[in-house]
Amino acid sequence: MFRNLLDRLFTDDPSPRPLATDDAEVAVAALLVRVARADDHYHQTEKRRIDEVLAELHGLGLADAAERRLVAEMIEAEAPDTVRFTRLIKDRVSLEDRAAIIGAMWEISLADNHRSANEETAIRLVSALLGVTDRDSALQRRRVAGR
Repeated sequence: MFRNLLDRLFTDDPSPRPLATDDAEVAVAALLVRVARADDHYHQTEKRRIDEVLAELHGLGLADAAERRLVAEMIEAEAPDTVRFTRLIKDRVSLEDRAAIIGAMWEISLADNHRSANEETAIRLVSALLGVTDRDSALQRRRVAGR
């Protein structure tokens, strides 16, 4: 399953095809893991928050969300760059939903109550690659911080 999913995510096939729901969810989860790992401190708090965010975003139970996170951790470790994830998502996800993904990334970044420059840089990169403006990213950050 893991290798097949990697092959589907990282194919250079130019014809856009809809991803299976599970594949799209794992691609988003891999970006969340990438942001959490950006500061070289991947804490249990961040893992738990990723599980909660995935459960909330996709209507999953925490056990299913944790399974998705574990797969996403393996995929993220194998992925050579962030561009492949964002290109895949940008081609298949609405702008409104891409902004929500940025909000989820801020959820993970702020989960440990510490603002990391490396995590913020990763979010800025993903925002730009997903076509989400700095303003919309800042609005998502403020929304998350206000909780």
